[in-house]
Amino acid sequence: MASPVPMDVTQLLVAWSQGDEGALGKLGPLGYRELRRLAHRYMRKERAGHALQTTALVHEAYERLVDTPHVRWQDRSHFFSVCAQLMRRILVDYARAQQYQKRGAGAPLTSLDPARVRWERSRDLVALDEALGALAAIDPRKAQVVELRFFGGLTADETAHVLKVSPDTVLRDWKVAKVWLLRELGGGNGDG
Repeated sequence: MASPVPMDVTQLLVAWSQGDEGALGKLGPLGYRELRRLAHRYMRKERAGHALQTTALVHEAYERLVDTPHVRWQDRSHFFSVCAQLMRRILVDYARAQQYQKRGAGAPLTSLDPARVRWERSRDLVALDEALGALAAIDPRKAQVVELRFFGGLTADETAHVLKVSPDTVLRDWKVAKVWLLRELGGGNGDG
């Protein structure tokens, strides 16, 4: 079977946003492979043994997507950028829940303790989410570029299409945003 033409996906998205529930059923199989790719990209950045698996992340994102009010879908890139945002939210929510469970547990933590390693990674994801929120308050487009490129796995051209800017603008925003986030997260000294 040939892979779907992006226009087919766009037409289904438009039909779904206009209330055609049958379009959602047809859209699911077409987007599933791409959603799995996005979820796999997210899960590679998580610790080994993470409670969420790729398939569970895809299913959770799909459930949240179906439960959202009608969205005016622009095209395939817009759909996948929204899915990437949903997956990021799911993982951040999970990380926050992990942090909550770790606080006050009463057990001393050492650097060799696997629970400490999980907590540190959860804390890193939450810190990145908070830093992206701060960046969005200063420059929303740069925060969107990070979310689409880093979390969504979109190329500079795809990101440019979603944001309706040039690929060169995306690459400039990407570079500045990475430096800003590194500094914000305490990993940069401001040089180079």
